[in-house]
Amino acid sequence: MLDYDKEAERYDASRGGEPRAAAAAEAVLGLLPAGTRRLLDVACGTGIVTRRFAAARDGLNVAGVDRAPAMALQAAARLPGSVVLADSRRLPFGDGRFDAVSSVWLLHLAGSAEDVRTTVGECARVLRPGGVYVTTVDKAAAHNVGSDIDAVMASRPRRPARDEAALVESYALAHGLVPVGQARFAGHGQGRSPRRTVADLRRGWFVALPPGGALADGFAARLAELPDQDRPRPDPVFSLRAFLKPG
Repeated sequence: MLDYDKEAERYDASRGGEPRAAAAAEAVLGLLPAGTRRLLDVACGTGIVTRRFAAARDGLNVAGVDRAPAMALQAAARLPGSVVLADSRRLPFGDGRFDAVSSVWLLHLAGSAEDVRTTVGECARVLRPGGVYVTTVDKAAAHNVGSDIDAVMASRPRRPARDEAALVESYALAHGLVPVGQARFAGHGQGRSPRRTVADLRRGWFVALPPGGALADGFAARLAELPDQDRPRPDPVFSLRAFLKPG
């Protein structure tokens, strides 16, 4: 898995920057009730999306939490006094504290299914009755856009997807949340080129392909043979699911 403290400085620039953040924020906000006043953004990263939540609606109070110190430091600069360093599996907030909770690009990073269940449970716990939890699902699948890069990488080893929509829904239901909506948004600027994919291989982006190993080197060699080495292929399209806490 990537070291997000090391990634912090280049994170936004390498992942679509403000256009991607704007698309994500708009999609999440579109799933929140109009009366939402307190929003918690879990795994807020650099705060590039979280800041847009705070600016989007008058009277919306936004807090962020992230466990990577370097990421949280950047988020705190964007949202002074509103970012907490903490693990999504142990949120440092009381029960029913928030009208809405979001977790964008988080659940796919979990080390186990139990970690996902625990995170969803914590998001449900801090949500008030009548509140909504919004999360991305199926992140890895979103990056499969049918390109020549995908054809080369199709046979790579993969770890189980922790954020499959059906699994996330089952965890939400187990914690008393019910599905209420879904949305999609473009990952602007995240369309991969062959050269960029090789760079991702070498820095551990593909978690089941250890950098420097013979298997990773083999995929890198095949990618290097593709045409248009610096032409980005289509952007991924990410999926969101929304869940209501009845009451």
